[in-house]
Amino acid sequence: MTTTQQFPHGPPPGSDGGHGHAHSHSHSHGPAAPVSQHLRKVIAAVLIPFTAAVVVGLVVLWPGGAPSHQRTGVGFDRQTQQATVTEVAAVSCKAVNASGGTPTGDTSTAEGSSAQAQTTGSCKKATVRVDTGSDKGRTFTEIVQPDQSRQLHQGEKVVVAYEPAAPKELQYSVTDVDRRFPMALLAGVFALAVVVVGRMRGVMALIALAVSFLVLNLFVLPAILQGSNPLLVAVVGSSAIMLIALYMCHGLSARTSVAVLGTLISLVLIGVLGSLFIGWAALTGNTDDNTGLIHGLYPSIDMSGLLLAGVIIGSLGVLDDVTVTQTSAVWELHEANPAMGWRGLYRAGIRIGRDHIASVVNTLVLAYAGAALPLLLLFSIAQSSVGTVANSELVAEEIVRTLVGSIGLVASVPVTTALAALVVSADRTGTEPMPARAMPGVPVPGRGGRGRRRKR
Repeated sequence: MTTTQQFPHGPPPGSDGGHGHAHSHSHSHGPAAPVSQHLRKVIAAVLIPFTAAVVVGLVVLWPGGAPSHQRTGVGFDRQTQQATVTEVAAVSCKAVNASGGTPTGDTSTAEGSSAQAQTTGSCKKATVRVDTGSDKGRTFTEIVQPDQSRQLHQGEKVVVAYEPAAPKELQYSVTDVDRRFPMALLAGVFALAVVVVGRMRGVMALIALAVSFLVLNLFVLPAILQGSNPLLVAVVGSSAIMLIALYMCHGLSARTSVAVLGTLISLVLIGVLGSLFIGWAALTGNTDDNTGLIHGLYPSIDMSGLLLAGVIIGSLGVLDDVTVTQTSAVWELHEANPAMGWRGLYRAGIRIGRDHIASVVNTLVLAYAGAALPLLLLFSIAQSSVGTVANSELVAEEIVRTLVGSIGLVASVPVTTALAALVVSADRTGTEPMPARAMPGVPVPGRGGRGRRRKR
């Protein structure tokens, strides 16, 4: 509609010459108008039952705490205390080692070289003081072999394992270094960086992160140990984390709700594909000492279900990033050009999403490869073929985990972009006036206050 058609005898008095400056300014620089009441009802009709189902799932599956068991003294299932290395003295390995004999094996092998070093090398005799527990102040000695990867130093804080059933002189042994201070310092630097850059959003992100850890520690892990289905627990727990984190960080809005819907659809796809291919590839989820210990302590736990639960929870964090970014991109595109229809918004948003897909998938693959780097190095040393490596269950688990998660990430881009484009563009023309800059023939204010008629 042109200006002459709207006002045949010229602009009405007090209209600023028909330039529409005040109206155009409010749309150009004000906040985006909310979606229509109808669309808010549609979104609520989907999310409210979903949220209610998550709450019911939390109530029904909520554990009374992790079931107790008799400690085995194996791996992480040991009593531990804090201790300090008070003295370190050099001693002859031959004098302190039990065998005391000269090794007769091939010293060119790793085992032979280690035996040779333990006979002829210089060992360390460390005196360690227990700092916590009922035996606080008690000391014991620890012999450190020259080829051990962890060498003890005077004044070093360590973690010691305690085995009450062992003879008195063998009840304590050093198991690890106490690294709580550097870890806490690093966490503090991380939190400071998030708050300084993100400000209030950063504070809310840290609170959401804390809530996520609480859900994992108070619900997901105890519920699985209690015997609940790991997949069901993971779905309920990850859904609760998603709802809390997204709405806490990004506010209760249609934009956030679209990101929630996109994440939910992608999680369903990941769950279906993960269940299909974990079963098809006959992955048991019991591939190392830690999972073997869990299976030994709690035989009722479905280890393949636990593997699938890990895939879902592990994919959630990256999915949140993708869906929120795509939704925000579509909203900003609409702000820049309110006249753009949902098809145009989708095409523009998907172009942004393609770049996002390339970077996120690469990040996910490298993250899993980095975590499995020692294992991959072992296969490289053994000169195993790619087919042999990929067929082993240890590597096959990581491949399935990576590819299923990546498929879900890739799918989340078009799904979320389409949802956002439909929501942000729907019902606009029927519920609010079209901005002046989007109407053909309407003067658009320039820097000097004069309007310029657009060409048709």
